[in-house]
Amino acid sequence: MYTIGASTCGHMPTEELFSAYRQHGIEAMEISLKADGYEAMDFQRTAELARAYGIALHSLHLPFKSSLVNIARPDLAKQTVARHKELIRRSGEMGIKYCIVHPSGEPITAEDRQGQMACACESLYTLAEVAKQNGVILAVEDLPRTCLGNTIADMHTLLSAHPSLRVCFDTNHLLSDDPIAFIRELGDRIVTLHVSDYDFVDERHWLPGEGQLDWPAVLEALSAVSYKGVWLYEVIFSLTGEDGMRTLADVAANAHKLLA
Repeated sequence: MYTIGASTCGHMPTEELFSAYRQHGIEAMEISLKADGYEAMDFQRTAELARAYGIALHSLHLPFKSSLVNIARPDLAKQTVARHKELIRRSGEMGIKYCIVHPSGEPITAEDRQGQMACACESLYTLAEVAKQNGVILAVEDLPRTCLGNTIADMHTLLSAHPSLRVCFDTNHLLSDDPIAFIRELGDRIVTLHVSDYDFVDERHWLPGEGQLDWPAVLEALSAVSYKGVWLYEVIFSLTGEDGMRTLADVAANAHKLLA
């Protein structure tokens, strides 16, 4: 039904990681590293390994979760956009189709929200133009709590910044709006996913079935809007399963059970 993918979730894309993806039938990779991780990544070697192991480099998650990375804060937006532009360019060179962007950091007060939304939209316009020039699609991710993009209305505002912007739907981020309504409302602007489950209290990044999401309803809604992208997990994993952590084998087994 769908190609199965997984975010690297902080793991460097080494040969060991590509080998594990192929071993477990995970055909697509989203490169997602810590904010400073891309400085240590060998982009050319990563592209070579992807070809050698037959793994599609589907997407790259632009840096997030850092006090110095935020496209919505006027004091940080300029340096963040400059860094994102370079990673978008490198993604295009590697043939990566999507770059995923967080529209803000947090917390955001009610007083600051309007100003940060305006700053985020200005940043998104610039980044979308760079993405278009490099053959990349910029996908805005919905976010939880006080972040920008935490509602359907917020997402519409963010997407209005540029006609080429699309959506990365993170299934475990919405805490007020209904995930099924989100899918039906954003429709064909959803081009990629971050698949995981949660308890509707906060993001959890559990495997589907471990939380409260109605997965048959999610799949039905995605089918109704003709989603044809990758079924891409964003769950923390270990290559060896130490300390009882889930592994890529668990991710693959979950996908096959769910999509069957």
